[in-house]
Amino acid sequence: MIYFVEDDDSIRELVIYTLTKAGYEAEGFGRPSTFWAAMERQRPVLVLLDIMLPEEDGLSILRKLRGDPATQAVPVMMLTAKSTEYDAVIALDAGADDYVQKPFRMMELLSRIRALLRRAETYGRTAAPAEYRLGGLYVSPSRHVVQVDGADVSLTLKEFELLCLLLENKGIVLTRDQILDHVWGDAMGRETRTVDVHIRTLRQKLGRAGELIGTIRGLGYKVSG
Repeated sequence: MIYFVEDDDSIRELVIYTLTKAGYEAEGFGRPSTFWAAMERQRPVLVLLDIMLPEEDGLSILRKLRGDPATQAVPVMMLTAKSTEYDAVIALDAGADDYVQKPFRMMELLSRIRALLRRAETYGRTAAPAEYRLGGLYVSPSRHVVQVDGADVSLTLKEFELLCLLLENKGIVLTRDQILDHVWGDAMGRETRTVDVHIRTLRQKLGRAGELIGTIRGLGYKVSG
């Protein structure tokens, strides 16, 4: 089930119709209150969120989803008329997995939804071959557990994928383009700023263990230790 929160009736109905014709179960909500009620009944595989909404804006909804262990790994795509880099960075900082600017083409939206669902499904069913222990950092890819000094750390799906990628390639410098290819595929185009934003938030959440992620000026990032 895909949930779409959008107060514009015409946009909401068109997107739900397109998703349904493409073979997805989808439900639309004009107000956040009805969305939250639906979340109590069924957890979706993907949430599409507008930013400008009555009752509660999309960023507030996103932060609540990321703050709840039951929904923190649910992929979220922001659909917004805001088009500046600053607005995109705010959405990514809050934990969005992708964003699409209005007006958007329905075929492009479907393509990015499929890509996001494929990545989420792969992580849900594929167990990495190892657990990682580095200093006070512990990561279990198979159980989706991250701890620093024994305390659980809550990461978004993209932050978790990014951390696992760096750990899998410990000691190897990964360029921003390589990280984009592995974590986002074609969903974000070549917006390397996306990588920098996620590295920054990942370091903040990891606390002192964030120092394990090094910046190689002019090249990219690597985990060492």
